[in-house]
Formats: sequence, C-alpha cells, structure tokens
Amino acid sequence: MSDPRNAAHDKKVSHDKKHHEEAEAKHAETSASSEALPIMAEDTPSGGNPSPEAVAIHEGSLAVLAQMKDMEFHSRANLERLSTLMLTVEDDLKQKDFAKSVGDLFSAQDTVQTQLTAFITAYQAECATV
Repeated sequence: MSDPRNAAHDKKVSHDKKHHEEAEAKHAETSASSEALPIMAEDTPSGGNPSPEAVAIHEGSLAVLAQMKDMEFHSRANLERLSTLMLTVEDDLKQKDFAKSVGDLFSAQDTVQTQLTAFITAYQAECATV
C-alpha cells in the first residue's frame, strides 16, 4: 500500500501543473488577442502607414494591457484561494477571529479585482481606437 502523503503530494503536484498550464494558455490567449487589435488610420499623418512613434506607443499600450490582464487572472485566482482559506479557517478550524481577518482580505482583493476589470475594459477600448 502506498503512503497517503505520497498520494497527496502527487495530487498537489498534478494540480499545480494543471493550474500552471492553464495560466500559460490564458496568458498566450490574452497576448494573441491583444496583438490582433488594429492600429487605426486616425493616427497616421497622411492616411498611409502609421508613424514609428505611433506604432511604438500602440505596442507599448498592448504590452501594458496584456500585463494587466495577467494581473486580473491572478487576482481572480487569489479570490478563489482566499474564499477556500476563509471556509477552512472558519468551518474546519473554528477560528472565528481569524476567519474575519481572512474575510477582510477577501473584500480587499475583491475591490482590487473589480478595479482591475474596469481598468482593463477602459484601456482595451482606448487601445482599440488608437
């Protein structure tokens, strides 16, 4: 019979690997969708090719957008972890005082998540018009 600690470790390693692969896939998807945003003709001086400065600014904006989307993805994961920890501390460990502290952390992270999502939406709209 195998040691249950080995089974738990194997399960954790496979879960972490799966999460890491999902994060990389999400990041690749975000990068691909960000690169697909067109550069509009209104930044071009004569309606032809955009100036090198405009292209550099647009590429920089897309890089910032991709990083913000990555932060939002990790923020969402932090919310999920905090909710699990809050339930564990409150229900399993019966530590009500600490559960309140974890709840406060959850609220703060939820505020960050909401603000990140709003920023990404506005910034993505701005990148689409540039």
